[in-house]
Amino acid sequence: MRYMIVHNTEVYYDRATPPPAELMTGMDALLGDMNKAGVLLAAEGLRHPDHGVKITYSKGTRTVTDGPYAEAKEVVAGFMIVDVRSRDEAIEWANRFGAVFDNIFDEIVVEVRPVGERSDFE
Repeated sequence: MRYMIVHNTEVYYDRATPPPAELMTGMDALLGDMNKAGVLLAAEGLRHPDHGVKITYSKGTRTVTDGPYAEAKEVVAGFMIVDVRSRDEAIEWANRFGAVFDNIFDEIVVEVRPVGERSDFE
């Protein structure tokens, strides 16, 4: 079963403000463990919303808005896609993912959602 693990944040890093070494070390270790376990399909961080575009569709009208988005306090900062045997296993990996951030941020929200398959609708 494939699951997406997503985390939201208000904190972004870039060249001028790189992530703490502790965060990078923890993430490298986690990704290494996930690769060894054969569960990691993808893992990416996302750039700041300043670099994004939001497209809104409403009743035949399309509106393109450059980032950042004033109404969004927290936004998706990164994701992982894992292929695991169960929801519980996905939650265990998500717990380890959240733990990497635990001592760095005051709070982090990690969401675990199953990836939809076409067969879900048949």
